[in-house]
Amino acid sequence: MADTIEDRLGAMGLSLPDAPAPAANYVPFVVTGDLVWVSGQISAGPEGPLRGKLGADMDVAAGADAARSCALSLLAQVRRACEGDLSRLKRVVKLTGFVNSTADFTDQPKVVNGASDLLVELLGDAGRHARSAVSAASLPLGVAVEIEGVFQIA
Repeated sequence: MADTIEDRLGAMGLSLPDAPAPAANYVPFVVTGDLVWVSGQISAGPEGPLRGKLGADMDVAAGADAARSCALSLLAQVRRACEGDLSRLKRVVKLTGFVNSTADFTDQPKVVNGASDLLVELLGDAGRHARSAVSAASLPLGVAVEIEGVFQIA
């Protein structure tokens, strides 16, 4: 059985991207005490930003995949905050998900489940977290999803 987060990701056919650099005047994360506060991570894949508007040109399944990509970037930032040692991650505390969606779209929680489900699959109970999932009229670069998070580390 896989015993590290990276092993479990590999078994799922996934890997962490390089930790994305901030796009403006902010830092990608702040460590205070045993908490890592990770700035919003936008949906992105190997070809670049995952763009779309839920309820217009993107369905829930594609939105959940976009949220999953945000979770991978969040973990990449946590790995960087832990100086490459992701085994220091103790638990996911809180996620806040922003979903680029039309005014009548109401399935934001189903979209953000893409991130939540991945974190629970990888971390078990340590991946269970408090969460908000809200609509946004637009997001940077026209991406479908942006998620920020709080993580507890050793």
